[in-house]
Amino acid sequence: MSSRDVFLDAFDRVSQAVHGAVRGLTREQLAHRIDPGANSIAWLIWHLTRVQDDHICDLAGTEQVWTAQGWADRFSLPLPVEDTGYGHTSEEVAAVRVGEKLLTGYHDAVHAHTAEYLQRVNDRDLGKVIDTSWDPPVTLGVRIVSVIADDLEHAGQAAFIRGVLKRAG
Repeated sequence: MSSRDVFLDAFDRVSQAVHGAVRGLTREQLAHRIDPGANSIAWLIWHLTRVQDDHICDLAGTEQVWTAQGWADRFSLPLPVEDTGYGHTSEEVAAVRVGEKLLTGYHDAVHAHTAEYLQRVNDRDLGKVIDTSWDPPVTLGVRIVSVIADDLEHAGQAAFIRGVLKRAG
């Protein structure tokens, strides 16, 4: 098994977690916040997908799926088009009110782009330094692992909120 295969499997697991977290939930459930300062499922899934889109497209040297495929227009959020959710205020989190199909449609498009990009990555590429602003400098492999870790953390948070909602009835 190559590193590419491991990364593809990891991103497949992210996608499965995303779909599992949102499946069958209403727009209201997706926007529910378990306390006033908490993130919603919709925000978490949008954010993890935006970060994956941003980071993978940066690595691939391509335009983000968000703009290239018209997802920014379809979401029609009152946020700057380049926004990925970092540092959002409570009001900005609350602004992400969308349905399951829109969330999973965008995520699936980003997942497909990620898989296509990873087909071009080989084990020799993974040690290439891509960001010298960190100590130690960040390699391609480390950046990919970072995206996977962030995605899985947020997908787990969304699954937790889903469980709270389901138990509450």
